[in-house]
This record gives sequence, structure tokens and C-alpha cells, in this order.
Amino acid sequence: MLGFEVSERTVSRWMKRAPRNLEPAKRLLAFLRNHREAIAAMDFFTVPTITFGVLYCLFVIGHERRRILHFNVTKHPASQSIVQQLREAFPFDFAPRFLIFDRDCKYAGNSRSSARLRRYDRAA
Repeated sequence: MLGFEVSERTVSRWMKRAPRNLEPAKRLLAFLRNHREAIAAMDFFTVPTITFGVLYCLFVIGHERRRILHFNVTKHPASQSIVQQLREAFPFDFAPRFLIFDRDCKYAGNSRSSARLRRYDRAA
């Protein structure tokens, strides 16, 4: 493009030497270490059935010991059912400060407002 010929070997040598900005990764790692007792994450995964249907499995993981706090299976995930699953996953005496979930449309509406009411800080 600029008229220079560069071999793959030269590029690979310079890529090893190139300084990388590790500061954001260090900050995230420090945050996760310092607040591991206050962090939970939730996500869905899909399971195909023998009748060519799809089941959605919800699971909630606590990061302090990396253990599964709650799981459930449904055919049709809706925001109302996610709100109910949050109530079941975190009883009255325990609720993490940070709840990590992806930007899926299943989490829109009621589930996000419920997370705000329960005073979760969304970390996505």
C-alpha cells in the first residue's frame, strides 16, 4: 500500500517486542479480586431437544467460590420469568452487589428494572 515490502518474519519479531497496554486488564483483574464476594453472573445457554426444539437453561454463578447458585430450564425465556428466577436465586438475606449479564434482549425491560430495584450494580 505504501510501497514497502515487509516479510512475515519481520512482522512476527516486532509483534513480540511491541508494548501492549495491559492497564485495563490489570484494573479489571484487580476489581474482580477485590470484589469477588459481591459478584454474581447469570447467563443462558441453549440445549437442542430430540424433537428439534430448543430449551433455554439459565444459571447463576457466585464468583467467590465459583459455584452455581441457581439454575432453571424453560422453553420461552421472558423478562418476567427472569425476574422470578432472580428472586429465587437470591433470597432476602443475600444479594450480590454486582450482577454480570450480557446484552441479550431477554434481559430487557422488567429484569433490568428489577435488578435496579434490588440495588445491583450492572457490570456488563
